[in-house]
Amino acid sequence: MISFNYETDFKLEDETIVSEWISNTIVSEDFKEGEVNYIFCDDAYLHKLNVEFLEHDTLTDIISFDYSIGKELHGDIYISVERVAENALDFSVEVFEELKRVMIHGVLHYCGFKDKTEDDAKLMRDKEDYYLGVLSL
Repeated sequence: MISFNYETDFKLEDETIVSEWISNTIVSEDFKEGEVNYIFCDDAYLHKLNVEFLEHDTLTDIISFDYSIGKELHGDIYISVERVAENALDFSVEVFEELKRVMIHGVLHYCGFKDKTEDDAKLMRDKEDYYLGVLSL
């Protein structure tokens, strides 16, 4: 089950469509959907998690905690809507487009995709682009 939680005034439009898109992505990658929680928050909230759990004293757009069991995906994906909005400006894209990229990025990590090396990052970006092309709102 895909769920959306809010620690800020932001509210995701079309939750049902976005949830189906994420679910279809999981199935397309040959995984099973468990409980995946998206938590939308602000920079301060996510920064605190970044320091406390990852010992990184930096701002970030996403932190994901993976609790998957084999091929069944479970986890919590925290997204700073402030950071996403700023990144959208930097990349000259719509905020919702950047938000979708970050959301699918978290799930792709659960599916085993990495982004630490240049080759891995390219594959991750290609997967993001593919799945972004699948959802048109």
